[in-house]
Amino acid sequence: MSFKLSHYFLIFLLFYVNIGLSQNTFIPDDNFEQFLIEVGFDTPPLDNFVPTANIVNVTSLTMSNRNIRDLTGIEDFEGLTQLFVQDNLLIDIDISNNKNLQIFWCFNNTIPNIDVSQNQELLSLRCEGNNLSNLDISNNSKLSVLTCENNQITNLDTSKNINLDILICSNNRLNSLELSKNTALVNFVCEENFITNLNLENNPKLSILNCSNNLITILDLSLNSELVNLKCNNNQLCLLNIKNNNNIDFLSVDFNENPDLNCVIVDNLNGNRMNWFPTAFTNYVESIDDCNSGIDVDMLNDVIATSYTLPVLTQGDYFTQLDGNGIMLNAGDILTSSQTIYIYDTASCFSTQSSFNFIVSDQPYFIPKYFTPNNDGINDVWNVTDPNNQINNISIYNRFGKLIKHLPRNSQGWDGTFNGRYLPTNSYWYEIVLDNQEILRGYFALKR
Repeated sequence: MSFKLSHYFLIFLLFYVNIGLSQNTFIPDDNFEQFLIEVGFDTPPLDNFVPTANIVNVTSLTMSNRNIRDLTGIEDFEGLTQLFVQDNLLIDIDISNNKNLQIFWCFNNTIPNIDVSQNQELLSLRCEGNNLSNLDISNNSKLSVLTCENNQITNLDTSKNINLDILICSNNRLNSLELSKNTALVNFVCEENFITNLNLENNPKLSILNCSNNLITILDLSLNSELVNLKCNNNQLCLLNIKNNNNIDFLSVDFNENPDLNCVIVDNLNGNRMNWFPTAFTNYVESIDDCNSGIDVDMLNDVIATSYTLPVLTQGDYFTQLDGNGIMLNAGDILTSSQTIYIYDTASCFSTQSSFNFIVSDQPYFIPKYFTPNNDGINDVWNVTDPNNQINNISIYNRFGKLIKHLPRNSQGWDGTFNGRYLPTNSYWYEIVLDNQEILRGYFALKR
């Protein structure tokens, strides 16, 4: 009895070992299996199986342009670090079991979804020319190369990919990209999207930038001192700042087809721009102020009256606050309360403004009752408004009758100092001499 049991056990063991040694991997795609036969991992004929032991330790597969439709079986290539399956007919792929994968190229297929969440060793991913609408690379922190152009991607989050130095995402449906975490980025191409804003101030290593054919209005590259190649043509640029202390090393610059761009900020007005396009562009400047200075705006004198009707403007619009803020007013509106009115004009990204004071008074001049010289930019100077230029001079006295300040015609006013020192909060007296020799006397307060 003991002999029989041992005999049966030996037969079972040999059967189990034989099954294990002869384990096969299912390969349903004939083109895939034919490739494995050609490289020696399988033997003819085509039977949809390959010995698993032959493939489990394979580290690299290059199967481009083989008309492969199905990569079922790739999951048993557990040792793969490199997989090249570009230019095939793939509609699906599962690489979740290929955890050692470092380089994965699957471009020019028709894959609608690629899951690389389990491939945390991935360094290079090329998936351009597929049908992707989404790409999640949040688990691929080691990724340094990503090319995903010619897809339908609407959102791309690269915040976890701090090692990314090449990013090519052209011809997708992106309207924004946040790249502040990608400080290693060197080569960035995002042409043919719908991007309106592009902030690259945290990408100091950027050398090549192509953002053409987007909707970008402002492009500030002043902090990208390594930049040598720039294409930003066919956008809606109204401001381009490439004053990055590296213009001398630029190989090419193209900002053609930006009809609202009339000012480009550069390092040197006399620099060599032989390879800059459009070649006919001439309005290069060295500061944003130079761009703003080319904008005209109407200027009106201060008005003192009981009411005032706003006249028609040639350049600019009326506002009640700085920089086009507050309430917009129109020509013909009647002012009945004292206020400052701003005239604000814009052209493309640039703007300028002027202002005038309207003071309600039945006198032809306005004498302030107080001022607050605390250097806050508001009411820091005591100054009599005299739009009709009727005042000849003004003398200011302290309450003991000592002359503190003499102001000639059209003076900028008094700042509250005497011999270079600040005078204290108190009442001060004025004596205003008009051109007709009439003298006006009164007092006002200095408040600190």
